[in-house]
Amino acid sequence: MSDRTRTIEKRYDRVSGIYNMMDRMIKDSWRQGLLSSVQGKVLEVGVGTGANLPFYPAGAEVTGIDFSKGMLNQARKKLYQLHTENHIRLIEMDAQDLQFSDQIFDFIVSTCVFCSVPDPIKGLRELGRVCRPDGKILMLEHMRSENKVAGVIMDLLNPLTVRLWGANINRRTLDNIRCAGLTIEESEPIYGSIMKKLIVSRNNSMQNAIKLVN
Repeated sequence: MSDRTRTIEKRYDRVSGIYNMMDRMIKDSWRQGLLSSVQGKVLEVGVGTGANLPFYPAGAEVTGIDFSKGMLNQARKKLYQLHTENHIRLIEMDAQDLQFSDQIFDFIVSTCVFCSVPDPIKGLRELGRVCRPDGKILMLEHMRSENKVAGVIMDLLNPLTVRLWGANINRRTLDNIRCAGLTIEESEPIYGSIMKKLIVSRNNSMQNAIKLVN
């Protein structure tokens, strides 16, 4: 793990106890809408305090990862309180270095994660690697506003938010997804241009590259 990643990890450890309050910016209806169709083997990247765990459909086999011990401790408390038929396991792991074989997950989920991954393109490529060729990557992500004035304000505020808890509020996530070799199938604005629901898939070039490596 790089020094930069350790720094962000420590910041999330620090805010883990109050993160549930901070995470209320994502409405339950948004989570439910994102997760209602998942099935099979599911990877949630940046599971955080486990806010998505109650919304997985029955029968889903969920693996949740996070690089913050503090956040995972909160997620384990939430999981203990849930009465769920799902098989859910929580693992400490870095999204930039997923310890899974290629092409094993039917669905991959992220909610407000790629604002804080130190190298978002590297992390997104890892999602593509472990996603099955016919799988989907489902995302609720906030990003830099397309409004010029709001975008500049977010740029000015970004050093403060990164220093406080490690989140970049001005990431150009759509560009990062494309740079990672992934295809955006659907992009639905749910809070202006700042918060979007995305359905992402691997493209043929990524699949061919994985075949060449193997």
